[in-house]
Amino acid sequence: MSRGGAEHFTEPTTSYWQRIEPALPADLLRPPFQFGYPALLPDGRYLVLPIRRREQKDRAVASFIANHASFEVLDALADYMAAQAAAKRPDLVIGLPTLGLALAPLVARRLGHASFVPFGTSRKFWYDERLSQPLRSLTTTQAGRNLYVDPNLVPRLAGARALIVDDTISTGATALAAIELAQSAGAEVVGLGFAMSQGDTWRQALAARGPCWPDAVSFVFQTPHFAQVEGGWTPL
Repeated sequence: MSRGGAEHFTEPTTSYWQRIEPALPADLLRPPFQFGYPALLPDGRYLVLPIRRREQKDRAVASFIANHASFEVLDALADYMAAQAAAKRPDLVIGLPTLGLALAPLVARRLGHASFVPFGTSRKFWYDERLSQPLRSLTTTQAGRNLYVDPNLVPRLAGARALIVDDTISTGATALAAIELAQSAGAEVVGLGFAMSQGDTWRQALAARGPCWPDAVSFVFQTPHFAQVEGGWTPL
């Protein structure tokens, strides 16, 4: 929607995720945010993310669609993610569908790996249901999807120190499914790397599985959830 339709302060995402800004005007760094949220990167630069309304119309989140991003943005994020994960000494990188698959191979190469292990949601006829986990996320609400690993990849996972990579962690549901699936295939999950932490609801969800899991998570930037106010959106 164009900026003329400011009643819900969203707009097309065509120009988003294409560049990293060295600086932004002061009025764009404080709420209310109208169309974009300036996510602060570790080096002080900004990645401006589009704000997207949720089903509850007066609530919104900042969106990052990794496979729509420029190579410049993906390369910068992968640099950060690999640096954060290096101390965990992973033997392999697991990429989560769909958007984590844009980042996982970049992170794996930066860690010196020759390849990565993709998980998927498309069930091939030779797959084993025992190597699957139910899947649900904040932005993909379709019920009945499963997370799968190709049985042919299990020998690579067995006994390996694995880093799970995805674009965003929000509720923690996808991360938990990935941990369960990786462990069922024999991997030791030593870390979970993300470009974005969308709020911090995931901390409680991961802690319920074990007190070590929230500390296993690393991310490049964090974004809040938003409520609609006069003139735009404000962090909750």
